[in-house]
Amino acid sequence: MKLLVLGGTRFVGRAVITEALDRGWSVTAIHRGLTGRLPDAVEARFADRSDPSALASALGADHWDAVVDTWSGAPRVATLAARLLRGRAGHYGYISSASVYQPGQREAEASPVVAGDPEADGGDYAAIKRGAELGILESFPDALLARPGLILGPGEDIGRLPWWLARAAAGGPMVAPGAPDRPLQYVDVRDLASWLLNALVNGRRGPVDVISRSGHATTATLLEACLAATGSTAELVWIDEERLAAAGVEPWTQLPCWVPTTGEYAGFLEADTTLAARTGLSCRPVAQTVTDTWAWLQTEGFPAQRPDRPVHGLPPELERALLGDGSEIRSATR
Repeated sequence: MKLLVLGGTRFVGRAVITEALDRGWSVTAIHRGLTGRLPDAVEARFADRSDPSALASALGADHWDAVVDTWSGAPRVATLAARLLRGRAGHYGYISSASVYQPGQREAEASPVVAGDPEADGGDYAAIKRGAELGILESFPDALLARPGLILGPGEDIGRLPWWLARAAAGGPMVAPGAPDRPLQYVDVRDLASWLLNALVNGRRGPVDVISRSGHATTATLLEACLAATGSTAELVWIDEERLAAAGVEPWTQLPCWVPTTGEYAGFLEADTTLAARTGLSCRPVAQTVTDTWAWLQTEGFPAQRPDRPVHGLPPELERALLGDGSEIRSATR
């Protein structure tokens, strides 16, 4: 298989490239050359994708069996790439997001989605992902739209699981949000990459919510895995949703991977992922994801904060307030 990856130096793109190389595929990657370093086996081509002439030059006249695009910026950039590759790729896969569904209405792939403009220069995350989907579908009506939700695993540069691991390693009383058995729904980046390449080979088309079943893990099993991986003696102190809300804690960002069970987040971690399972998604245990992520962090160090994503993690002063006066919390510095 000849695979073209648009991007490839970060989290999901890097996992896709690693999986493809492990399968013996021939891989070309086009990126700006500003972040990360690709394996030597990859044919690297450099271009600013927002520049039509630069991208066209980097693509040349080549054809590929499959294309994977991980773009999460202006939809017009993804739309341009698909137009330039029309008729030159057997299958086209786009890493979209479950964020494209209307808030509070996501149940499965047929759920209503937000509006999107394929020629837009910006917008909120949901709109730009949907706009990119529409732009790609204009040139590749049979494109595969992978819609993961929470993505974890080695290489994560968003700061969710890395923050929990750093916090666990810091020790001391540690805020654990909500109910211990709160279902968690996510996908390991390596399982996402494996499913994606299999789906492209098999000619899968249309949207698929590539994420584990709800309850594949829980808040407790995730945090307990963080303690085990880091060898921490930190004490998990469970704080109920009402207290967290009263303290002004921001779900998902200040408490990564967690949202309350009510209000605007109702059903957020309980989507039907039957199609993903039926089309071959196999999810490894949460302990393996956590342990491998900690090992990667010990080898590579904590990644720099991405400018396009918010800072994740509970501020120490807010955690002290939740735990009560006199708690000694060491800063989970990176």
